[in-house]
Amino acid sequence: MNNNGGNSKRTGSSRPSSNKPKPAMAKRSQKPKKATEKPKVEDEKIAKKPNQAPKRAKASDEIRLNKYISNSGVCSRRDADIYIQSGNVKVNGIPVTEMGYLVKLTDAVNFDGVNLTPEKKEYILLNKPKNFTTAFDEGTDYRNVLELVKGSTTAKIAAVGRMDKNTTGLLLLTNDTDMIRKFSLPSQKSSKIYQVSLDKNLKFEDLEKISKGLTIDNHRVFVEEVSYIEKEPKSEVGLKLRSSNIKVVRSIFEHFGYDVLRIDRVAFAGLTKKNLPRGNWRLLTEQEIINLKNV
Repeated sequence: MNNNGGNSKRTGSSRPSSNKPKPAMAKRSQKPKKATEKPKVEDEKIAKKPNQAPKRAKASDEIRLNKYISNSGVCSRRDADIYIQSGNVKVNGIPVTEMGYLVKLTDAVNFDGVNLTPEKKEYILLNKPKNFTTAFDEGTDYRNVLELVKGSTTAKIAAVGRMDKNTTGLLLLTNDTDMIRKFSLPSQKSSKIYQVSLDKNLKFEDLEKISKGLTIDNHRVFVEEVSYIEKEPKSEVGLKLRSSNIKVVRSIFEHFGYDVLRIDRVAFAGLTKKNLPRGNWRLLTEQEIINLKNV
């Protein structure tokens, strides 16, 4: 029998479906978020950097201490700051550790025990032509090489080594006395390359003797390389050695009975005549200066 009474239980666990649409979700607010409030710093004092000198107007005759040191050629400005902070710099006998400290050119600056001069080091490379000399005592017939670099600098520069009127090619001029002294020493290690023009062809046996080195005036001369110049007469010779003394170059060939007509220095301690026509000059790059100091 079918029991249709009100107490009958329903079979199945599913709920009766509803066709009514679900209510829409509330939209999020599109208003911009409130900016996070920053703490007020009106009453806070900005902390001064350690060893920072108080700012003041710089006089026309003053210069920053690190620049003064850099201009002297001992190190870069960045390295100078390190020395200043470590207490290794004195101004007029008093240690200075303040960054940005201003000095006058008349002040006495001592850097790690050495007194400095504020003049900036200048390095000028000249491709010297004929009839100019590095000497000041050859009369009025020949002009000094300083005329060729007039206007390049106000510093008092001098030539590194000597060149007579007939010698051409690369000549370094600078006010760096340490560098001038360095390249004047017989023991210095930088190589120079010369193109030498002789009055006659160089014999092969003489070329071999030169390559082995020789003794001139009781001094041993070491030759790194000697060779004929390609596509040129055998009176044109390339010579590579460390000496910057032109007299040594001339003496090598005169020792074997040759007259030297011309000497042209085509390379000096890694510097070349590339893009430097005869009679022209240029300033050395920072990297070239570093290379010279590290030779």
